[in-house]
Amino acid sequence: MTVSILLFTRDLRVRDNPSLIAAHAAATEVVPLFVVDERIVCGPRSAPNRARFLAAALAELDAELRSIGGRLVVRSGDVPSAVEQVVVETGAESLHLAADVSWYARRREAALRRRLGGRGCTVHAHPAAVTATDPADLRPSSGRDHFAVFTPYYRRWLELPMRRPLQAPRRVQVADIAGDALPDFAAAAPDSSPRLAVGGAITARKSLARWLLRHGSRYVDESDRLGADATSRLSPYLHFGCLSPIEVLHRVPLTTPSGQAFARQLAWRDFHHQVLAARPEAAWQDYRPRRPRPREDEQAVAAWRAGRTGFPIVDAGLRQLLEEGWMPGRARLIAASFLTKSLGVDWRIGAAHFRRWLVDADVANNQMNWQWIAGTGTDTRPNRVLNPLRQAERYDPDGDYVRRWLPELADIPAAAAHRPWRHLGACPSYPPPIIECKGM
Repeated sequence: MTVSILLFTRDLRVRDNPSLIAAHAAATEVVPLFVVDERIVCGPRSAPNRARFLAAALAELDAELRSIGGRLVVRSGDVPSAVEQVVVETGAESLHLAADVSWYARRREAALRRRLGGRGCTVHAHPAAVTATDPADLRPSSGRDHFAVFTPYYRRWLELPMRRPLQAPRRVQVADIAGDALPDFAAAAPDSSPRLAVGGAITARKSLARWLLRHGSRYVDESDRLGADATSRLSPYLHFGCLSPIEVLHRVPLTTPSGQAFARQLAWRDFHHQVLAARPEAAWQDYRPRRPRPREDEQAVAAWRAGRTGFPIVDAGLRQLLEEGWMPGRARLIAASFLTKSLGVDWRIGAAHFRRWLVDADVANNQMNWQWIAGTGTDTRPNRVLNPLRQAERYDPDGDYVRRWLPELADIPAAAAHRPWRHLGACPSYPPPIIECKGM
């Protein structure tokens, strides 16, 4: 009898899971393991929205494993120590996990190799499990270790053969080992968003099918229309690996304009991961130095965080973030540009706020998107500024989005809601603009 361990990290699914397939093939018994790192989940830098989502995702993962004869084994504590203990208990000869690019993931993998090497247990990190492509597969012809501009990366990404989605094993035999109860995290996440949507792999596939039926064919026209609420909302499931990006690419009709536009968003996700794989320090340092230096304005930052800047298109997105733990991509760009370009505040302050609240915030996409909009990242036009009033006119022309999230503006009709200062007395509880802006 041989034993292998599958360490779930950001691949909380049984379908199209390379680590699961490899662990199942390597031994007669498998330990499907998740270690709750309480420093991450419940520590001072924890994110209650992601903790709640994680609990739901683990419950659905356990249900999927039980449907093929298995179960999820949960342990808590330091990840390398907890895994080493499982190796001692089971005599496991191999550990399988998804390769990842963040500084935390790299340190975790290195620690696992050190700890388990002395136990006769080999560590296998499987690529293209968190992303559609392995970050190491795409290199520019210049000889650099990564693409610094998206467009040439995207051209190469389109040429790269994508593997077919992997089927889950029909049956999984789990080793005889005890585990903790599935985590709840409700008590540890009292400050989560009141309208947070949670789920796991089962919910993810239903959400994908529902979105493809209702909006998939119109994505290219509707994705940036904030009032339409037509984005897929799949990003939390992709972040936690409840849904495989490979499976999504094979479900989306790539021969249509909308399918191609959606695939482009997945390519952006892969692009940011390959940048971070080459430059892990970009998670906290400017990828390219910025001039002038950021300014400090605690009152402006507080107004921005609370969604009370006086610019409805900015505030609506930030109110939705607090309420739902999520916001559309276009709203994220507008809010980030306003903080970094209009207010001149350091991108790290905004990135930290997003990481606190966004249920889908991972290091690669959150940090690199903030750097892109701040002009310190990979944007080829680092000085671009998204004028909030022009963005509002273009992406919320009837004011539906701002009235949905700013009830104090509910009585101002149509696009007039984007300039409430022109309607004195109509909304006394809404603050005046904190800065002047072209087009006021």
